[in-house]
Amino acid sequence: MKKLLLSAAILFGSLGAFAQGGLGYGLRAGVNIPKYSMENGSSESNTGFFVTGYLDAPVSPYFSIQPGLSLQNKGGKWSETNNNNSIAVKQSIMSLDIPVNLVAKLPTGGSGNFFIGAGPYVGFALSGKNKFEGNLGDSGLKTEEDVKFGSGDGDELKRTDFGVNFLAGYQLTNGFQINAGYGLGLTNLAPNSNFTTKNRVWSIGIGFGL
Repeated sequence: MKKLLLSAAILFGSLGAFAQGGLGYGLRAGVNIPKYSMENGSSESNTGFFVTGYLDAPVSPYFSIQPGLSLQNKGGKWSETNNNNSIAVKQSIMSLDIPVNLVAKLPTGGSGNFFIGAGPYVGFALSGKNKFEGNLGDSGLKTEEDVKFGSGDGDELKRTDFGVNFLAGYQLTNGFQINAGYGLGLTNLAPNSNFTTKNRVWSIGIGFGL
């Protein structure tokens, strides 16, 4: 975790020096719709949130590099019904991601600009919860437990993720923006190599950039 934050600080400092006086800032927040891609299909979609702070370092009038720090709520859901038994499992993961996106800006006269971008991210899971709810025969079930992170036999998910971000949106001249994105996880998060579990995250939100 300390190495992750140190790497982010070095990256932001380097870009700040590179961009000189043209460095900008921004904040995006909104709703995540995450799920897992698995070897036999995918989980059901969950609902979460994201909050992202980023720097905007112009490399030309129409392109910028945007590194950021992003708090991401990810996870997925599963449900199963068998005879008189039914159970639903909701897994919620809080992750700190560091995205670095190359963003193209397409001006639309004097009103603002469309933007579209992509780039890699590295993520570190901070915490996780499994919430169980359903019926076992005539008995109700409602409980939760912490997700076990690691690479051992008794663990559920690896803690570190790597993937690619895609984003698009529109920003007005006053800085207000609407945005949408997609996170394509490339890391197999399953500790057991016989299984496959990868993050897939749609997002939509609003933001403000300077």
